[in-house]
Amino acid sequence: MKLIRDLIPRIIEESGRSCEYHIADEEEYKKSLCEKMQEELGEFFENPCYEEAADMYEVLSAICDLYKLDMSSVESTAYDKREQRGGFADGIILEKVHNDPE
Repeated sequence: MKLIRDLIPRIIEESGRSCEYHIADEEEYKKSLCEKMQEELGEFFENPCYEEAADMYEVLSAICDLYKLDMSSVESTAYDKREQRGGFADGIILEKVHNDPE
C-alpha cells in the first residue's frame, strides 16, 4: 500500500483494469505523506529533473494543506529566512562551535 495521486484509480479503471483502494484517516495520511516525500526525494536524487522535483513539490503542497499552511506564505517565509540566514547553496558543513573566544 502506498499513497497515490488522486486521479490514479480513475486512470486505472479507464484502462480497463480495476483496483482496490481506501481513503486514509488523518494519522495514516500523515504517515503516508512522510513516506511519499522520502520516496520522491530518493527518486529525485536518482534522476534529478523537473518531473521529480514537481513530485516533491506536490507532496509538500499536500503536507502544507494538511496542516493548513498556505504555500505562498511558505515561499515568502523561505525567502525571508534566506535573506536573514542564507540558503544552502554554498554547501557549508558546521563541524563544531567553540564557546571560548580564541
